[in-house]
Amino acid sequence: MTTQIELYQQVILEHNKRPKNFGKLEAGNRSAEGFNPLCGDHLWVYLHVTDDGMVREAAFEGTSCAICKASASMMTVAVKGVSIEAVRRLFSEFQSLLKGELDPEHAPNHLGKLKIFSGIWQYPARVKCAALAWHALNGALSNQLTVSTE
Repeated sequence: MTTQIELYQQVILEHNKRPKNFGKLEAGNRSAEGFNPLCGDHLWVYLHVTDDGMVREAAFEGTSCAICKASASMMTVAVKGVSIEAVRRLFSEFQSLLKGELDPEHAPNHLGKLKIFSGIWQYPARVKCAALAWHALNGALSNQLTVSTE
């Protein structure tokens, strides 16, 4: 097993066991529900966006597989304190990463620790798991109440 795969598994397991920002954000002013009908992943993303367009807080809750929960956990950490414009750029980069269109080691990006998901495109059934929270995030920013992976 390669070091990259071992690190990926370690990060996924850690965020699954102890997710960051898990729970309803009572002070939130934007939210969206995300649902993957094929596998049953179901979560809500909550944001507190300031008047000047900054994501002050981010949280999530729901039931999902380890990959979905880890992605949501890492996403909430990555978007806190970031402008909506930067969050949308990060969303786009993460989607490109999941599709195998972005090589984070050779192309400029803002992914940071999210690069750990770089090989997931090789497992098409898992791409939607990693993407669900991000689609809900995008939905919350676009005032969509519900999003789906289908």
